[in-house]
Amino acid sequence: MNVVGTLVARNLRLFFRDRLGVFFSLLSALILFLLYTLFLGSTQVQDLQQSFPGATEEQVKGFVDSWMFAGIVGITSITTGLGALNVFVEDSASGRFRDFLVSPISREKLILGYLVSAGIIALIMTTLVLIASLAYLYLVDGVSYAPRSVAVIYGFLALSCLAFAALSAFAVSFVRTAGAYSALSTIVGTILGFLAGAYIPVGALPEGVRTVVNALPFMQASVPVRQQMTADSLEAMAGGTPGAVEDLQEVFGITASVGGREITGAFVVAVLCAMIVVFTLLAAVRIRHRIR
Repeated sequence: MNVVGTLVARNLRLFFRDRLGVFFSLLSALILFLLYTLFLGSTQVQDLQQSFPGATEEQVKGFVDSWMFAGIVGITSITTGLGALNVFVEDSASGRFRDFLVSPISREKLILGYLVSAGIIALIMTTLVLIASLAYLYLVDGVSYAPRSVAVIYGFLALSCLAFAALSAFAVSFVRTAGAYSALSTIVGTILGFLAGAYIPVGALPEGVRTVVNALPFMQASVPVRQQMTADSLEAMAGGTPGAVEDLQEVFGITASVGGREITGAFVVAVLCAMIVVFTLLAAVRIRHRIR
């Protein structure tokens, strides 16, 4: 395990040393923040104020910001694992694998070093973004969360980090050049906000597109996080209007269903755990083949 720990530490240093790589791993989250801070946020607040004239502007903004930051932390848990695997791509493209093969490091430990470091980096970056999000909501909007809610949010985010790091490792195992990796990162960063229902509320999408989005793990992993982060602010804004809470939950992707079956927290946990197991095994096989 000392060898694995050394490899993990080495991969962590290489990732955080590349400031541009760290920036691009957070690009989707930054885009979402800027979109709502500069453009879409005020529009959402105005539209909701017209629908709920009894709610104050602070209550409406608190809900919109809570929903936005739920999307930000959810996207971060997905993209940072992919960003962490830039080290693997560079090792492959530069021929460092040949150096590893003539060293006394087994392939299994080398593979474990890449997979563990990707999961740790995703957890570190998501934790920092979550802390910044909670601080912003408290200081700017006066929205706070009970320790139990924060623990539930972080639990789902941690599972999401590990699951999507495993998925990213499997996808990156097919990438052979830095250019191809950059293209993959750009594509993922561009479309992920739509697939996770973060850039545009899911209710604004056509029915067929909404069904596809709800069936994807990106959206499903975001649902329980949104439920926890928007629960109090949504009730404060629309609690006095009959049926309004349920309608808004469906429109903003706080609740979702696939084939008439509601996506529950237990279902999301099962999906993420299955992804961790399946894609970790597939990624290990693929990376072993690449190293060979």
